[in-house]
Amino acid sequence: MLCCLAAGCEPGNPFRFFAPEGPPSNGEIYARYRQTILKQSTSAGVLSVFGTPKYALLSQSKSIVALAGEKKQGKKMWFNMVSFDENELIAKRKYVFISDERPRQLFVEPWEGVDFGCQMVLSKEFLAEPYANENARRIAVLKQVEADTRKDTSEIGADNAMLGLCGMMAGQGMEAALTKLSGSPAIASRLDKPKGVEFEHISFDKCRLRMVIDNDIVTVRMRLGSFGKDETVSFEMLGEMD
Repeated sequence: MLCCLAAGCEPGNPFRFFAPEGPPSNGEIYARYRQTILKQSTSAGVLSVFGTPKYALLSQSKSIVALAGEKKQGKKMWFNMVSFDENELIAKRKYVFISDERPRQLFVEPWEGVDFGCQMVLSKEFLAEPYANENARRIAVLKQVEADTRKDTSEIGADNAMLGLCGMMAGQGMEAALTKLSGSPAIASRLDKPKGVEFEHISFDKCRLRMVIDNDIVTVRMRLGSFGKDETVSFEMLGEMD
């Protein structure tokens, strides 16, 4: 096994998952997300941050740019994505996604999970809508986040099937959280708490979602499976204050 770890593993060898993985690191993926500032970053600035892809595929549409890649022979997928205002080309939505299926240790249960973060500018029209109470407002905001996530990843996914699949996974996770919130709207009051809302997912075990609304900007972090085993959902990695 030591030889396998040192020299790398051939396809089909179960030890290949424990060989050192190549770039980019998770830290680099999160850093790209943090470097985009909503209502400030331009499309040219974001493309500069994304740089010249060496281990990823750069995809673009009229108002979206995304950088996506896979590692561990397809057992890990990730993307950074930014959506811009079509008139001013200023960032209005940004996303980060990491899906990891690699077993964490030998003879230990598979370490499967998804870590998803996004931040969006809510439109004046949406914010002006009347709601029965604060819980109803929060649920409506999360529904909008899910809809925008699916729309953006579907648009850019036409050029990158893997990114489209990742977007579907993120959408399904939020849909599972919304199912719980629809059945018990009162728990929406926990969305902005450090522990967020815990929910079940058909493909994962424990899952958590946290959402904070600050004026016209909403920040979401969703952790599925192994990523959701922590009791709290921190925004620190996303560059936001907890």
